[in-house]
Amino acid sequence: MPRCAAETSRVTGRGGTADAFARGVAEFNRGEFFASHESWEAIWLGAPEPEKTFLQGITQVAAAFHHHTRGNLDGAASLLRRGLEKLDRFPAAFRGIRLDALRSTAKEWLAMLSGAQPTPAAYPQIKWAETKPR
Repeated sequence: MPRCAAETSRVTGRGGTADAFARGVAEFNRGEFFASHESWEAIWLGAPEPEKTFLQGITQVAAAFHHHTRGNLDGAASLLRRGLEKLDRFPAAFRGIRLDALRSTAKEWLAMLSGAQPTPAAYPQIKWAETKPR
């Protein structure tokens, strides 16, 4: 985790938060949940509200899927619940992504983790709302 402004700048790269966010989306979609968590956490720490809450929520969702890949189902369910609680405050499309689709799929996973549904066929993907922000 970055400890100072210089380290945060190094983690987010020369393009700043937009590039770090897009990198996190690409990592998430490749199933690199820990890496996406790290990319988003680097920009979440210094973000103003409401962006901070959004980034914390999406970071918790990524961490939940990381826990799932490691067999920690209780940790996955707990983080999904907390992340979704934060993300439910935002509109269907936010920060250039289809947040509604991510929330819907994450809720299916949460139902599966509680034993209410069978395991989904694949991990969720984050879809861009229209065009990827630059």
